[in-house]
Amino acid sequence: MAEKKDFKWYVLKAISGKEAKVKEYIETAMRTAGWDEFVSQVLIPTEKVVQLRGGKRVIKERNFLPGYVLVEANLVDECYPRLRNVPNVLGFLSEGRSVVPSPVRQSEINRILGNIDEQEENFVAEIPFLVGETVKVTDGPFNGFNGEIAEIMQDKHKLKVIVTVFGRKTPLELSFNQVDKE
Repeated sequence: MAEKKDFKWYVLKAISGKEAKVKEYIETAMRTAGWDEFVSQVLIPTEKVVQLRGGKRVIKERNFLPGYVLVEANLVDECYPRLRNVPNVLGFLSEGRSVVPSPVRQSEINRILGNIDEQEENFVAEIPFLVGETVKVTDGPFNGFNGEIAEIMQDKHKLKVIVTVFGRKTPLELSFNQVDKE
């Protein structure tokens, strides 16, 4: 087996949506066909996103870099064509006129991997609302009132909505699941 110091990170370009299949194929080949001599790790950079569906928070995982798969490999003669010819792989990133692609700098990999670790701790909230958008209050004492979003407080997962009550504009602080788009 090759020394760990000979392994460098490379980026495979894959058909978008097929990243998991590429990873699965390479990992299977590592176990069964002896590719573990050339490849040590295969990663798909993902992030966790909180979405609101039907008034409930749903945690979904999506690709951080769609269409790309990170591979830690030692690109010796027989490894390059094997990885290049994996089904659903379009080629290596930075693969130009040279025969062997250039590896990704370790600082970039650390940034991407650090970003992945950071995402596990802090979810990215996907906000389905925009300032100035008209919404309908669906919960609470102002149920049924229509209002306009004045402010989005992402850290609290709340909205400041201006509704008209008896001809006067009244600001309300509502959570994302207490309103629906009109």
